[in-house]
Amino acid sequence: MTYTPLDSPEAMTYAPHESPEHPERPVHPVRSRRTARFLAARSLKLHRKAWAAVFAVLVLTSLVLGGFALATLSTVAGHARVERYAGAAAVVTGDQTTRYTAKMLGGEAQSSSAELTERVRVPRSVLPRIAAVPGVRAAVADDAFPVAMSAKPTATRAGTPAPTSTPTSTPAPVYGHSWQAAALAPFTLREGRAPAGPRQVVLDGSLADRMGVRVGDAITVQSLGAPATYEVCGIAAPKGQGDRTGLDHQGAVFFTDQRARQLAGHPGSTDAIGVLAQPGASDEQIHAGIRAALAGAEPARSVGAGQRHEDDDTGLRVLTGDSRGEPEFLDAAPSRWGLLQLLASVCALVVMIAVLVVAGTVAQAVHQRAREMALLRAVGATPEQLRATVSREVRTVAVVAAVIGAIGAVPVYGLLLLLLRSRDAVPAGLELPTPWWLYGVPLLTAGLTVLVAWITGTLACRRTARVRPAQAMGEAQGEPERPGRGRTVTGLVMLFAGVTSAGTAVLQFGEVAAMAASTAAVTLVIGCALLGPWIARGALRVLGAPARRFGGAGGYLAAAAAQANSRRLGAAITPIVLMVAFVAVQLSGGATLDRQGGRQGEEAVRADLAVTTDGSGSTYGPRITEETVDRISRVPGVAAASGVLHSTVVLARKDFGEPRLDRLPVLAVSPAAMPRVLDPGVVEGDTAKLGRGTVAVGKDRARSLGLGIGSVVTLRYGDGANVSLRVAAVYERSLALGDFLFATEELAPHMSAPLHSRVLLGLDAPAGQVQAAVQRVLADSAPGARVTPDPAGEQQKAEDRGVGEVITMVAVSVIGGFTVIAVLSTLTLIMIGRRQEIQLLRLVGAGRRQIRRMLRIEAAVVGLTGLVVGAAVALIPLVALSLPLAGTLPYLPPVQAGVIVAVVAVTVGAGILLPMRPALSKRHPAGLARR
Repeated sequence: MTYTPLDSPEAMTYAPHESPEHPERPVHPVRSRRTARFLAARSLKLHRKAWAAVFAVLVLTSLVLGGFALATLSTVAGHARVERYAGAAAVVTGDQTTRYTAKMLGGEAQSSSAELTERVRVPRSVLPRIAAVPGVRAAVADDAFPVAMSAKPTATRAGTPAPTSTPTSTPAPVYGHSWQAAALAPFTLREGRAPAGPRQVVLDGSLADRMGVRVGDAITVQSLGAPATYEVCGIAAPKGQGDRTGLDHQGAVFFTDQRARQLAGHPGSTDAIGVLAQPGASDEQIHAGIRAALAGAEPARSVGAGQRHEDDDTGLRVLTGDSRGEPEFLDAAPSRWGLLQLLASVCALVVMIAVLVVAGTVAQAVHQRAREMALLRAVGATPEQLRATVSREVRTVAVVAAVIGAIGAVPVYGLLLLLLRSRDAVPAGLELPTPWWLYGVPLLTAGLTVLVAWITGTLACRRTARVRPAQAMGEAQGEPERPGRGRTVTGLVMLFAGVTSAGTAVLQFGEVAAMAASTAAVTLVIGCALLGPWIARGALRVLGAPARRFGGAGGYLAAAAAQANSRRLGAAITPIVLMVAFVAVQLSGGATLDRQGGRQGEEAVRADLAVTTDGSGSTYGPRITEETVDRISRVPGVAAASGVLHSTVVLARKDFGEPRLDRLPVLAVSPAAMPRVLDPGVVEGDTAKLGRGTVAVGKDRARSLGLGIGSVVTLRYGDGANVSLRVAAVYERSLALGDFLFATEELAPHMSAPLHSRVLLGLDAPAGQVQAAVQRVLADSAPGARVTPDPAGEQQKAEDRGVGEVITMVAVSVIGGFTVIAVLSTLTLIMIGRRQEIQLLRLVGAGRRQIRRMLRIEAAVVGLTGLVVGAAVALIPLVALSLPLAGTLPYLPPVQAGVIVAVVAVTVGAGILLPMRPALSKRHPAGLARR
């Protein structure tokens, strides 16, 4: 019998078999396409439920990938909002970036950079140079120093109505400026006059309205010194801003120029210089002229240039356009970089999980039709026709699903941005633009989704299309006894690599341990995915015995059916393992460090009282000055008092030969008061020796850097100053207090505004008596501050902690959504393929109750196996992470663990039981057979 292609007329009369003695005839391309189109259309109609599961997975994939891609690229294009310098053509400021260049192992130099969080100031001596540039109308020095205010409105004129607004607190910080700098916004007087004396101020309109203050009222203002009373002589608003009465994200108080310089505390320098242009002068002309003027015979340098690292640029920067907002919001650039890193890491994780889920779902949908494709081969379909048919089916479903997901990616991006804003994970001054071209990105992610689905479908049918028809028919009758050798070997290698990485993490510390633990989690999950059939077979052997013994006839049937379908059940167990492992690692890692850090913080604080601020009442932006701390320490009954300063330092180091700059949160306290109010858990040295030129180091950081008492460590402060410090002590409570601990006099000179977050008090008298005395001192020196007993623990948090919490929550939700759909679709496809098996069981006498029990036991086996294996996969890297970093076992909140178990149970139950409802109807088994 000769071989006849399926698209030939002769193929409609008989079904020949392929033989090596009769090679295939060449098939006409047009006929081949027509055949593929016909078969694909019939298959899509016949297997609607199978392709519906694939469709749901592809929609979610395109949706999530598009949303995260939009967020990532919007962050790449992000910049600080321009508010205070909206009227300036250019802004001259110091370089807020520090750099580190080192040679790689191959001898090639590579650089790394980090943003600075404290102000790099500009010398006032460059003002004449800038003012002399052609096209410059004026060069205005601007200082922004934090102020706290409280108001008691009073009537000053006959007939003046009382304020109708009630004083309330505002979350926006308030800064003091000189009245001359008001032209940079530009502000103009709405009512009143400009300040003429040292005790007169002008408020921006939004701040005055919220406080209920009118012209002529008296307010109390505190900056870096003692509070003083000022008269509100005017209220200003930005010019040409319509109904706007102030800045969006910061309040402004304007003093006379001389008074502003005194309150700022650095009369020889300024935060930034705003440049006002003459009419007709272009920004490019002014930018080039100022740069030439600053780079003259004697180039202008930023303040403290002699202390900067040799790799840093100490020249002055000239900012125009959107970059003018950088000097206003110093935290915008670090926050943007942290957000970008987190989004990029989550995008990589989502892409990996999406590929695994899409590949598994599409492959299962194709494998479900193995008998049908084998039959097509037997009746004359060529391998090209079979591949073209599957390819057309996948493309038809994937294109529609990907387009729908791409359309939905835009609102997903909006919801993600709204969530970040609502949790204060993105600072108010960070602008995340969405230019028109950005909305084309979801189409690219949709194309990626289609490509992954098409490649997976093509590979899934490769075996059936390649072998002989007779062999394909034989393989389609059942599962192979063993998985492929290559898959098994690769899975074992990945498991070995994961366990090895976990062992490396246990023996390491710091970032090396965290990196090794993360690598272990990923490799273990991939290994379990490859070894899914083996895991399923082993679990079914372990659980099969109790199922047969205690499950009755249903248990016997469940054990037999699970053993026969181990490969398919392994495909369902794999996404459960993936979900449990990734979600547990994400949730437990942060919870373990938080829990241990909280314990360390509570153990570290030994104070009896604390002075704190919350901005309540009519007080705006309260702070505690060093002068206030000194006054509190002299109150009778106060044995020790120390303010707490928070800042950041940058540590330069090499990571596997690559230069790296880590920005770390640090705090400073008074060494004399430390043993009484704060105990860092010193294991070596003495914190009493802290002072100028010294530092205390956390135990883990000291180990990673090879430091001991008397060693020298080089750090860069938040203002860029590069200093070498001698190690005076090593302490163990670094999760709470950070890796470096300073004396107040060492850290304060490198801070833009050395104001304390709170004051810790140790007493040698009754707390009630001392508390009242301290409160009386605060009434005059720190409006809005209050005294609280039993101070809360001190715990440092990374600057991107808020972003990390939101991104973790989103990542967990995405992973959970992916895996729930993957498990449901995989189990649904498996159970649909087993309907004939269930009908046959009913025909030979199995009752509906027995079959239901069988299915419930199968669901319990699948769910329990996924939970146990997933928990084991998660536990290995979590132990490797928590032991070196926190010195404790992993911790997962019981509520979160319960949610994971409940989601797995509901998903598996729905995926196994619901598709079998038609086969378990009350109709007679014979009727089912006829159907």
